This record gives sequence, C-alpha cells and structure tokens, in this order.
Amino acid sequence: MDRAVVAGGAGFIGSHLCEHLLGLGMSVVCVDNLLSGSLRNIRHLSGNPDFSFLEADVCSHLTISGPVTYVFNLASPASPRDYLRWPLETLRAGSLGTMNTLELAAQKGAAYLLTSTSEVYGDPLVHPQPEYYFGNVNPIGPRSVYDEAKRFAEAAVMCYHRSRSTNTHIARLFNTYGPRMRLDDGRVVPSFIGSALAGEPLTVFGDGKQTRSLCYVADIVRGLWLLIQSDEHTPVNLGSIDERTVLDLAEIIKRLAGSSSPVVHKEALPDDPRVRRPDINKARMLGWRPTTPLDTGLQATLEYFRQQIT
Repeated sequence: MDRAVVAGGAGFIGSHLCEHLLGLGMSVVCVDNLLSGSLRNIRHLSGNPDFSFLEADVCSHLTISGPVTYVFNLASPASPRDYLRWPLETLRAGSLGTMNTLELAAQKGAAYLLTSTSEVYGDPLVHPQPEYYFGNVNPIGPRSVYDEAKRFAEAAVMCYHRSRSTNTHIARLFNTYGPRMRLDDGRVVPSFIGSALAGEPLTVFGDGKQTRSLCYVADIVRGLWLLIQSDEHTPVNLGSIDERTVLDLAEIIKRLAGSSSPVVHKEALPDDPRVRRPDINKARMLGWRPTTPLDTGLQATLEYFRQQIT
C-alpha cells in the first residue's frame, strides 16, 4: 500500500487531499500543529484504519517511522489575515518547514510536492501569469512574510531536486475555495458568504475592480495528485481561468444566498494584486483543467457555511 504524509493535512485544502488519497486506497499520515487547521476538518476520517493524525510542527525535526511514498507539503498559514497574525510562524513554515519535509522525502526516497502560491507573482505586470514570469513582489511589505516564504520554499525544492535528485514538484495554487474554509480567515469567498448569510454589508477593499480567478477545491486536489505523479519538476500553475472582479463575486454570492445586503467600500489593502489569472498551459499538458462551474462550487460552499452557522 502506498503511504502519503500530508503536512498541513488538517487545513482547508489539506483535509480534502487526505480524503482524496484515502479514496485512492492509500495510507495517509496527516501532520498538523493546528495553528490554522482544525480537527473538525478531519474528524470524519478518524475511523478509517488507513488514516492517522500526528500533531506536530514541521518547523521542528519531523520523524515518520516506516516507508513513505509521497510527501505533500501544505503546511503554512495561507490567508492574509492569518499570515499577518502569525508572521514569524509563516516565515518558519516556508523555510524550516519546507527544509524538514524535503529532508523527510529525501531520506525516504519519496516523491515530494510543495503547494506554492500565485502570490509569488506579487502584483503582476504580466497578465495572465505564466510560470516563467518572475513576478513583481515587494520583499519588505506586510504580505512579504508569505510571498517571500513561498519563494524561498520553491528555491529549496529546486535545490533538493538538482543537488540530491529528490523527485520534487511545485504547484502554484491560485485562489482556491470550497467547504472547510474558515469563516473568519479573511479571504473574499468566506467573508462575502458570512456577511450575506448574516444580512450584513459585504466589504470590498478598494474599488472592487481587482480580479480573482476562483478554483474549486476538488479540482485543485485532483491537480495535485496528477502533478506528483508526473515528470514535471518546475512550477505548474493550478487555478481557474474564469476571471471575475471582486464586485462581480459579491453580486454572485448575494444572488446565490438570496441576500439583499449592500456592498460597502473600504480603503484598499497594501500590495493587494490588481489582477490574478493563471496561464494553465503546462497543467493542460498534464491532462488537468478545472471542471467545476463557479456557481456550482459557490453554492456548495454556501451550503457548508449555512450549516456551520446554524
């Protein structure tokens, strides 16, 4: 039986990945320090004999006994609210956590996948963003603790691949959404849904004309699995090409929620990207593309949050 270690497995995307791997017949070790993850996300997996949970911080020495086939590293705060609340923890996750999980993969002879981010492109001057674009990142801005941590992580992954022949892979994830997001994580989808369900104003930072490309979590997880099995070792964008303005997203969520909440504007956030859309030609060559329509994914996410609130 193949055995996967999922660092950050109690988080939003990580819990869906654990579920997916178990469905493929694997044994899964979920590692999480529960800083931004939650046991609630993996509670339904606890009765599976092929699933185990290890509460640990990957920034410390990581020891897993027995054979390991795959190491997935999703361990990091990922929303602006979280990495501004935990800036040092975010830097450590991208640096020490990446090095420790890479060392585990190298020692076990396992395939390794890093979930990087579209934030490595910063506020891009190229649109859509291809993997060969080096980005426009403010290295000392408030978002730099996340942006630069992921850029370091990518460098570390490529170093292990080149110097130690570790079978590594890098996924640059664009805006991902779906059930098990935290209502208070500050990202646009849960923020808008929470406000719409509560009948409160939907807050838009800036003019709302900045764009996002939302990809449903099930599509992302499928992409991660295809990528770690591939021969592609340089970064691959995973995300939707359905680009919408933030104002458009507010109106869509209001419609799906049956809400008459007003939209209010506040001052724009520092270094907030004006545009965001991936070039996914490399992912297409791996046989991947997103298939979940935006309305379908948002409706499923809305129903999840409706149940959490009630």
